[in-house]
Amino acid sequence: MSRAEQPSRRIVLAAAVAAAAVGAAGPPAAAAPARRTRAPGRLVDNRAWTSYSDWRSGSARGARALPGVRPGLVIGAPAGTTDYTDPHTGRTATWEYATWTSPVHRLAVPSTEAIASWNAQTPAGTWLQVELTGTYSDGTDTPWYVMGRWASGDQDIRRTSVDDQTDGRSTIWTDTFSIDDAASGLRLVSYRLRLTLYRTPGSKITPTVWRLGAMGSDIPDRFTVPASAPGLAQELNVPPYSQEIHAGQYPEYDNGGEAWCSPTSSQMIIEYWGRRPTAEQLAWVDPAYADPQVCLAARSTYDYQYAGCGNWPFNAAYAATYKDLQGVVTRLGSLTDLETLIAAGIPAITSQSFLKTELTGAGYGTSGHLMTVIGFTADGDVIANDPASPGDDAVRRVYKRSEFETIWLRTKRYNASGKVVSGTGGVCYLYFPAHPSPRQRKALAAVGVR
Repeated sequence: MSRAEQPSRRIVLAAAVAAAAVGAAGPPAAAAPARRTRAPGRLVDNRAWTSYSDWRSGSARGARALPGVRPGLVIGAPAGTTDYTDPHTGRTATWEYATWTSPVHRLAVPSTEAIASWNAQTPAGTWLQVELTGTYSDGTDTPWYVMGRWASGDQDIRRTSVDDQTDGRSTIWTDTFSIDDAASGLRLVSYRLRLTLYRTPGSKITPTVWRLGAMGSDIPDRFTVPASAPGLAQELNVPPYSQEIHAGQYPEYDNGGEAWCSPTSSQMIIEYWGRRPTAEQLAWVDPAYADPQVCLAARSTYDYQYAGCGNWPFNAAYAATYKDLQGVVTRLGSLTDLETLIAAGIPAITSQSFLKTELTGAGYGTSGHLMTVIGFTADGDVIANDPASPGDDAVRRVYKRSEFETIWLRTKRYNASGKVVSGTGGVCYLYFPAHPSPRQRKALAAVGVR
C-alpha cells in the first residue's frame, strides 16, 4: 500500500474472514531541463525516455544509445568495475558497469509521489539499477534514491527494492517515492533518473533498455470520488486466470498463489497481446500444475526485499520482457479514462482495496488487490477479470460502476476497525505494443502516456 499504510506497501489478497484485519553509481552529472508533459486534470505527470534522441539527450558514462526500429541504451565501453554483495544471497561479485543520467524533468504537477518504470532485456550475466533524485519546492535536493535493482532472471542477482531510504522529508516505500508530510505543502518539482547497467567482466553481453521514465502525482486526500457517466459498452477477449488454483504452489514466492494477484493479472494481459512463455521458460514448473505461466510470472516479479510479487514496476518490467511489449505504471483519473483505453483495445490492471461490503459480488475484503479491467456493460458497470476467484471459469466478474470507481480512485478509507488507512489513488498498469496503432497511440496520449 501507500500513504496511511506505509511502510508496508503490500499487495496481498485477504480472504473474506480477513476483512476485519485490514489493517553503486557515481555522482550526478549536470543536465538541462527536459520537455514537460501534462496529464489530464493536472494530477499526474508522465515522462519517459524511449527514442534515440531521448537516449542521446542524457549524460552517459560508458553507456551507448542504440538506434533502430526500437531504440535503446546498452553498455558501450564500461566506465569501470564495482563489487556488489547481494543482500539476499550474501554473494559478492565484481561487475563491469556503465551509467546514463537523464536530463532534468520539471514536473507539470509538483508531486507528493513518484514511481519509476523501465522496460529492458537483461540476458544472463547482466542486471540494472534505477535511481531517482529530485528538487523540492523549497529549492533543496533529495538524495539519490534506489528505485529498484532488477533482472528478468534470478540467477545473477535477486531483484530487489531497497528499504530504509529517507532524508527525513521524503521516503522510498518499496517502489514509491513519497513526501513524508504532504500537508506541509512540500512537493517534488523536478527529478532526474540514473540508470546503471551491469555485466560480467570481460564479456560482450549487455542489458538493453528501451524505456525509462517516471510518473509523478499529487492526488488529493479523498474518501469518495465524483461518479463518472457511462460512455462505452465493450468487452475485450482477455484470458481469465485464477490465482487461487495456485494456492500452496511455490511458497518461496510469497506463500504461493493466494498472494499472486499482480503477476496473475499481468499474465492475462501479456497473453491478450499474443505473447506466451516458451516451453524452456516453463520447464522448471511442476507439470501437474495448471496455468504454469502464472507460476513463471510470480517467480519473475518477486521482490526479495518486499517479499512479494506486488512490486508495481517489477510487474511492468516483466511484461516488457516479451517481444515488442511496453509496460508502465501510472495513475488514471476516472473510469472514463479506462473507457478510452478499452475502446482502443487496451485492457488495464487496477489496484484497489476495500471491505467485503464495499464491492458487491466480490465476496471478500482486501488490503490491496490487482484486477484486470476488460470492458464495460451497457449500463456502464465494470467487467473485470478478478484473479481472486476459485477457478478460471469464475474469473470474469461484473462490478457496480460507482463502487469500483470509489475503491480504485480514493486515497483514504476506513477499515473494519474504523481506522483511516490508504487507497491507491487510481494506480494502474498499462501494457501495450512497442509500436501502437494510431488509435492506440491517441488513447494512450489521452490518459497522459506516450
